[in-house]
Amino acid sequence: MVTGGFRGRRVRDHHRMATLVFFHAHPDDETIATGGTMAKAADEGHRVVLAIATRGEHGEIVDGVLEPGEELAERRVTESHRSGEILGVARVEFLGYVDSGMMGEPTNDAAGSFWSADVEEAARRLAMILREERADVLTCYDDNGGYGHPDHIQVHRVGVRAAEMAGTPRVFEATINRDAVLRLAEAYAHELPPEVEQPGSVEDFQELGVPEKLITTAVDVRDVLDRKRAAMTVHASQIAETSWFLSLPPDMYEAMFGTEWYIHRGVDPSRRGPASAETGFAEASLLDESREA
Repeated sequence: MVTGGFRGRRVRDHHRMATLVFFHAHPDDETIATGGTMAKAADEGHRVVLAIATRGEHGEIVDGVLEPGEELAERRVTESHRSGEILGVARVEFLGYVDSGMMGEPTNDAAGSFWSADVEEAARRLAMILREERADVLTCYDDNGGYGHPDHIQVHRVGVRAAEMAGTPRVFEATINRDAVLRLAEAYAHELPPEVEQPGSVEDFQELGVPEKLITTAVDVRDVLDRKRAAMTVHASQIAETSWFLSLPPDMYEAMFGTEWYIHRGVDPSRRGPASAETGFAEASLLDESREA
């Protein structure tokens, strides 16, 4: 069973509260990958800060959501602040870059795009927030950004470098447990209702995230899953009610989104044992102030 070295203590028993900065590529990413962890940390009295690289200018717009004359980026900023309120975020900051679009699109190399940004310069922007907040923890993504999106890959590069600049002591890479997804895909292959949008084939999942053996930390977020879903819902410009994110039956939704997965940089995953969805927040915390054994 994966633990984060918490040794069974509750976070609220720490002598001081921690500050966690969650770094994401676009509005709505925070809810899908780390929304439960953010809510749990905030509930236990810790300061949660959300930093977003872009305003998601090139997202696919859900039909009928935008008001006449409303720009997508404007709406996505508003949605991010609403999501933050639901998850208990104390501060939301945007680094000021432009959404790069999917890999291989001309927008990757457009002026101001996050993918084309100088890593050192972008890291300085994030490091400024880390220093201002005296952050104890930074989350970014794994080195492939979970699924190969250029902005997600850049979040990894910029996040790791910013933590070095600011001296942030702990970095956790939010990832996808590929083996768990494949198990779920197989288990639920014939159980999705016909009206639910199919998330993809088993073959589509082969490049997602990382193998389970590389994961150090599993955070059980089932007790705040209602708020995670509510935060997803406010990102209505991107996540339609008919999308598989929101239309999964409750048991499938819990199985898919009830655990959030991380790679703790500098920790050997082979010393932690196989990742386990049964690992609770108290045992697998990003807030642990002790060294993993």
